[in-house]
Amino acid sequence: MIENLKIGFVGAGNMGSAIIGGLIASKKAQPENIYACDLSADKLLPLKDMGVRTTDNSDIVFGSCDVVILAVKPNVFPKLLPTVKTVQPIFVSIAAGISVNFIKSNLPQGAKVVRVMPNTPALIGKGVTVISPAPEISDSQAATVREIFDCVGVTEIMDESLMDAVVSASGSSPAYVYMMIEAMADAAVKAGMPRQAAYKICAAAVEGSAAMVLHTGTHPGQLKDMVCSPGGTTIDAVEALEADGFRYAVMDAMAKCTEKSKILTK
Repeated sequence: MIENLKIGFVGAGNMGSAIIGGLIASKKAQPENIYACDLSADKLLPLKDMGVRTTDNSDIVFGSCDVVILAVKPNVFPKLLPTVKTVQPIFVSIAAGISVNFIKSNLPQGAKVVRVMPNTPALIGKGVTVISPAPEISDSQAATVREIFDCVGVTEIMDESLMDAVVSASGSSPAYVYMMIEAMADAAVKAGMPRQAAYKICAAAVEGSAAMVLHTGTHPGQLKDMVCSPGGTTIDAVEALEADGFRYAVMDAMAKCTEKSKILTK
């Protein structure tokens, strides 16, 4: 349970602020138990207005909190981690390409580290977060981290060896979906539909289709078959997608994304 924990954030950008907002909205954490550190006063001001304790000194966060979420860019880690002088909190990294071993090697001995990969829909409470605890993290500590990220969407716990695949499956995948929605809307506009209505209808269709997969547990192929009436319109669209290599394009894009993640991690 996280109600009585002090939770800190080093970095108050979009993702850090989204997680803070989710915690407060869920009422699982009180604003006075949340600390946020950033060098930008403009980023801290709306959080301060919400009752969050704000500072530009990361030492205050590290020394005061039970869990600290490192929500800074990957290039900041080599400068930030050596400044840490305590092993008190659970350190939670949301940075892509930064391994648990790298973080532990730059923190005091005995530091507890969890690596997570959220995605941008966390900004509206619809995120996907994969959590990879280091071996020394207890089940209860992992559950604590999971409860924090449950406040901004769906969570799964996976081994860190799968994190590069996670980057392509959830971290980067909103970009693929946005491209598909844009292309669908362009086609609808070409057929005469007003632009804003096209975006709304196509985005809602994607949202509803994804919800069908999640809520029914039915195989996506079966759901596709349910839409494809014999001799109907949908099967012609499916045929065109197959002819244009739709499945291969998606799989190839994700493979390239996974490989780039591996390179960045090295």
